[in-house]
Amino acid sequence: MQPFNEKKSANLSSETLQVLARVSPERNFLGDTLAQAVVNLSRLFTTSRPSLPSRYLDDPAHAAAYLSYFLPVNLSKIQVLLDELSGDNGQEKLDRPMAVLDLGCGPGTGSLALLDWLWHRSPERAKSVSVLAADISETSLRDTERLWKAYCQEVGISGANLRCVEGNLEHPLKGDLGKQIVRTGPYDLIILANCLNELFSTAANPPAERAAVVGQLLPFLSTHGTIMIVEPALRLTARALHQMRDRLLKQGLCSVYSPCLHEAACPALDHQDDWCHEERPWQTPPAIAALDREVGFIKDALKFSYLLLRTDGRTIVSRSPQTFRVVSELRELKGEKRAWLCNETGRSEVGRLDRKVSLTSETARDTALEPRNGAA
Repeated sequence: MQPFNEKKSANLSSETLQVLARVSPERNFLGDTLAQAVVNLSRLFTTSRPSLPSRYLDDPAHAAAYLSYFLPVNLSKIQVLLDELSGDNGQEKLDRPMAVLDLGCGPGTGSLALLDWLWHRSPERAKSVSVLAADISETSLRDTERLWKAYCQEVGISGANLRCVEGNLEHPLKGDLGKQIVRTGPYDLIILANCLNELFSTAANPPAERAAVVGQLLPFLSTHGTIMIVEPALRLTARALHQMRDRLLKQGLCSVYSPCLHEAACPALDHQDDWCHEERPWQTPPAIAALDREVGFIKDALKFSYLLLRTDGRTIVSRSPQTFRVVSELRELKGEKRAWLCNETGRSEVGRLDRKVSLTSETARDTALEPRNGAA
């Protein structure tokens, strides 16, 4: 079984780093001012989420903090998942330009991640890719265009097509946004990165409302297309994602390519203190490391929750009761090692006594525990 989580750390390309350095925040948001803006936005993303404004990126300080600190991290998360999809035969060969919808694009994190990822793996596909980027914020859409143009200039791409449209993400098929989605589809990839959790925050049942949005988008996938949903690794946002997943699967609208190895109800929801999230190693860029030192953060790993949804039934590995995903850290206790596993039979804890270690069991353990996503 191919490991989901390789030991090699994800990293930003030199081209992306050059573009981000060139498209930098205004001089008013550098040094201590930028550091404080990062702290403030981080607080809104975590402990003060109820206070997060719907158009927070219209604020110049928030926009500068996101562009300088959060965008590079979130870009790498998307590229990790593109790597996870790259082994799928249905995605490898297209006889036409790749069509992408980046919904809730912010400053173009997903669009830039995809363009850079394609450039390093299939330059011809990068030159012809067509992206429709949508957001509620006109300011964010301008940043999306700036970053896209800067990257195309950096690598010498002239044919890649980006169109930006402003619209209400809670009702994506209405108005001009809806017309653009219908006109441009079907899509080989639909990206919803760190935006679903910000929709319907005051609704009686947010996961149900979000599932309805995803349900409206599924018919616009190409035959072997994928909806990529990335959410924060917080308990609240991750559990809401699990609940949305269960609702979509119960309605029979799609299947999960990954991370799940089954379409049954998510066992992480059985106990209110559990949730499922990823933690992937990451090579911290110097600019992020400098901000970390100033504000006291540590961004040496990528933490997020996600779903890759399909309508063609493809899965990352063949499903069976003997195939598990490790959903915890390896816990080394006194005299034994333990971990939580998940598959169609449910979520179970397994262990091994150190005194029963053999060469065969040690090799099997290394193979089995390599693919990992975390469950708190």
